[in-house]
Amino acid sequence: MDVLTYINTSIEKIKTLSPMASKRPRRIFIAATRQNVGKTTVSLGLIAVLKERLGNIGFIKPVGQRYMLEGGFKVDEDSVLMQRIFGMDSAIQDMSPVAVEKGYTERFLDGKLEQDPVAQIKRSFANVSCGKEAVIIEGTGHAGVGSVFDLSNAAVAKMLDSKVILVSQGGIGNPIDEISLNKSLFDRKGVKLAGVIVNKVIPEKYDKISRYVRVGLERLEIPVLGVVPYVETLDIPTMRDFKEELDMHVLSGEEYLDRQMKKVLVGANDAKETAQDLEDDCMVITPGNRTDLVGLLIKVHSGKFKIRKRIAGLILSGRVAPNWRVYNALKSATIPTLVSRHDTYYVAAKVHDLTVKIKSRDKNKIKLAMDAIEYHVDMEGVMKNLG
Repeated sequence: MDVLTYINTSIEKIKTLSPMASKRPRRIFIAATRQNVGKTTVSLGLIAVLKERLGNIGFIKPVGQRYMLEGGFKVDEDSVLMQRIFGMDSAIQDMSPVAVEKGYTERFLDGKLEQDPVAQIKRSFANVSCGKEAVIIEGTGHAGVGSVFDLSNAAVAKMLDSKVILVSQGGIGNPIDEISLNKSLFDRKGVKLAGVIVNKVIPEKYDKISRYVRVGLERLEIPVLGVVPYVETLDIPTMRDFKEELDMHVLSGEEYLDRQMKKVLVGANDAKETAQDLEDDCMVITPGNRTDLVGLLIKVHSGKFKIRKRIAGLILSGRVAPNWRVYNALKSATIPTLVSRHDTYYVAAKVHDLTVKIKSRDKNKIKLAMDAIEYHVDMEGVMKNLG
């Protein structure tokens, strides 16, 4: 036997004897029946609990649709969130290997992608999982999202040889239908469904839904890993969310932008009529030239009117800022105020359609999300499906 053959043979023997070399990292894929049903909440909670039980946990979102620039890379915001919250040591570009930016689908169909996305995902997963006890893999939308460029959730779960936890919205009939539909695509790809987490269940209907959804899914031989009640705070935006997501300018009260609002009111009527509709923690959208209404809101917030209500914030539309007298009154009243260049209707529509995402600064929301999963999900069932 020559020296080179001897060395190579010795290396292979060492690899077979090394427990770390032969250890297959545990993994679970978090998918959903549709967008915005709580995949990130579930991922947060699972990572928090698994870190206590297993130690070093990794995270990857193979295909991301809501991306941001981080360290010069376009990466999904959920990967940035997990890295910041849990102090993960993986490179952020490995935690989010494929960010679907504008024009990505067209470039794929034209055969003009600069890199092979399958190779990117496999390489990044190998890097993220190295030295980890388990890896949480977060999908994007329902089972079929990404099919247009061959990276559906089902296809990626198959590629990474992972079982799937499917997250659905609260309810009975419609969620079970959606779960069954999504399961069929995973079945077609040969991916096993570990179980379902039914999320955002209205607290007043929790017992009823928990009972019937378990009966309904048991008939389909689909395990229920958890039924999680709706936590309203997780879906309540702050003025800072509006500023960042809708690209608005801060006029005053920047230090109060983290206030949460409970109701949106469009100030289009007479000032006193609008005041009658106010509730505590209202956010009011009104044209910037409505100094009569803005002045009255300041009085209501400061207790200088016949009713007193806390104003969570103001959005002044039409790119019109109030005069200096009103501006100084807003500052003194500590009302966070944003200015938009768009008209009132446009702003109201965007505010209504805003998807609230948990940010690393949202300490209270993060704690609520973790607690909800820890208390309402069968972690022993999850552990059994990690492999």
